[in-house]
Amino acid sequence: MDDAVSRSARTPLLVPGETCWRIEHARRFAVLVDGEPYFTAVREALVAAQRSILVLGWDVDSRFELVPGGAKDGWPDPLGAFLDAIVAARPALEAYILSWDYALLFALEREHFPQYKLERSTHERMHFRLDGVHPTGASHHQKIIVVDDAVAFCGGFDLTKCRWDTTAHRRDEPRRVEPSGRPYAPFHDVGAVVDGDAARALGELARLRWRDATGETLAPPAARDGDLWPASVAPELGPVDVAIARTMPSRVERPQIEEIRALTLSAIARTTRTIFVEQQYFTSSVTAEALEARLREPDGPEVVLVMSREQCGWLEERTMGVLRARLDRRLRAADRHGRYRLFAACRRDDAEDCIHIHSKVLIVDDAFLSVGSANLSNRSMGLDTECNLAVDARGDADIAAAIRAVRARLVAEHLDGTPDEVERAIERAGSLSAAIDGFEPRARRLVRFEPELTPDRDALVPDGAVLDPERPLDPERLVAELVDDETAPSARRHVATIALVALVFALALVAWRYTPLRELVSVPRLVALAQEARDEAWVSLAALAAYVVGALVAFPITVLIVATGLVFGPWLGIALALVGTIANAALGYAIGARLGGATVRRLAGGRMQRLSRRLAERGLVAIAVVRIVPIAPFTVVNLVAGAARIGWRDYLVGTVVAMTPGIVLMVVFADRALAALRDPGPWTFAVLALLAALILASSWAIGGWLARRDRARPRVERRAVWS
Repeated sequence: MDDAVSRSARTPLLVPGETCWRIEHARRFAVLVDGEPYFTAVREALVAAQRSILVLGWDVDSRFELVPGGAKDGWPDPLGAFLDAIVAARPALEAYILSWDYALLFALEREHFPQYKLERSTHERMHFRLDGVHPTGASHHQKIIVVDDAVAFCGGFDLTKCRWDTTAHRRDEPRRVEPSGRPYAPFHDVGAVVDGDAARALGELARLRWRDATGETLAPPAARDGDLWPASVAPELGPVDVAIARTMPSRVERPQIEEIRALTLSAIARTTRTIFVEQQYFTSSVTAEALEARLREPDGPEVVLVMSREQCGWLEERTMGVLRARLDRRLRAADRHGRYRLFAACRRDDAEDCIHIHSKVLIVDDAFLSVGSANLSNRSMGLDTECNLAVDARGDADIAAAIRAVRARLVAEHLDGTPDEVERAIERAGSLSAAIDGFEPRARRLVRFEPELTPDRDALVPDGAVLDPERPLDPERLVAELVDDETAPSARRHVATIALVALVFALALVAWRYTPLRELVSVPRLVALAQEARDEAWVSLAALAAYVVGALVAFPITVLIVATGLVFGPWLGIALALVGTIANAALGYAIGARLGGATVRRLAGGRMQRLSRRLAERGLVAIAVVRIVPIAPFTVVNLVAGAARIGWRDYLVGTVVAMTPGIVLMVVFADRALAALRDPGPWTFAVLALLAALILASSWAIGGWLARRDRARPRVERRAVWS
């Protein structure tokens, strides 16, 4: 028995109520690496379902094929049709699918109308819900599949597009395509499958989440005969005790659950030789602090991280990627004894052509293994809903050998070798990192890299408390950093102006309807003019030109948006208003950058100095906030942002994200106002009143908050430096 196994026997790591929810017995336990074996096993289990199917996921796509190219088992291939057919064929079978009610930012990545495709157009015993019950800024991130409470899967996989791949991760894999037929990059992930009491416990956890999200209580399924263990899976362990660890945000009836956080920190503290991690994200400040402490020890463990070389997409690279780069710098600075390695899984002939790592695996020595949905991120430690499965050897040499074999299998895949070759290389080199460094390069390899952190990105991206929080976001605290005692009165006046315009407009319509004013205004002529304008292509161009000119003369953007809605109607009006607003913002930004800080300060006034500094510090987040809370006129914000030289992409994305809801509301309001003139009646005026109420309510709420904040703050003399 080696030192690591001996130490695990002495130190209990899995403690129900502290580092895990429960410890349950599994007859069999297996780790499934990459999509081909994982989704094949999931399909085998689903085909055998008789009583209950429970699916929790960050995303679920009805078009996804568990076995690309065709399973040839007599059932449909697309997920939605496959589940529908199984439910229809089994009179006692109920299927429950819960997917995160995603943020607008992910709309383009998701399947449209999932409720229709997975609920309304399927069998009545197939139930699909979107989970929107979570704090501000949080997401439902558990990835659990339970069949008849007899077999259960948990890991990093979602039943959605761009998740399937083979262990070979071939560059030209023909089956690795989206539903549209477009190929996607190689993708690596890890999941686990269990049966017995562990599967029943995961079924209970899934039903609890369903109740939290929908208010519906599901009964556990009746016991059934037969073995549901997937025929394609050879178990690594069994029988074995498996711990279930969770992250769950606080609710009225329960406090915050941070079992995964506690378990991760305890495992790092206990290790003697090697910490091996495969992760999509590494942004957790508490995890970084724990690793720093171990790296500073003269005889501490080696730390080996395997991650994607670049985060997925430019936005993640400039947010989560920056946070990762900061933590990487901290660990490199703490690594006084050369025991820290950050690797990317790449091809031998192209260090930039790397495999996307989506797995969430932690292996400590040969004694502890964790697989699940939780990233090494702040939000996975305290904000999102997460679930991991963990196994602790506790002095059992057979369990320790199985954990060591899982690690060897993972490393061997990235090195294009065999587990035996990896084990021999570790034995020769004396450490995992040295074995990886000295392994003969083949078709795939692990490449050491240092995430790029340029000064401009570092300056613009806020800290993890904003982008990757452990606790629910506090909008008031975020806005408070941008709205001081000097800008608050201006913002209140701006809000009051918007509310007053909406109120006057609505009162004018009422006056037209019930006073002689109706005889003086030719509504048919107004409608005809608007219709004629919509039919002329040059008018659309003229409208866009008006937005450009508006940037030069500081014309109120709200008036331009409302006019666009009156002339062009809802659909074209929204499109033109959005494009025009972006053009207006872009030109203002360019002018501000050209004029420079000193000139813009003279034009905008001294109270803009603090805004300039905050925009430069916070980038995208600050732009979004000042667009939602009218701290300053639209044109002034454009000039200040340009003078502050915040990143162009941050500026553009922040503007689009924050302005789109308001544009939609104002354009629809203007269009319904014209409809009320054209066809006056109770219904048209009711819709118009509702829209006006929405505008007034939001304006009143923002203005009231600013007023309360302004009264509560002590008056102090400020001297800000224009940046």
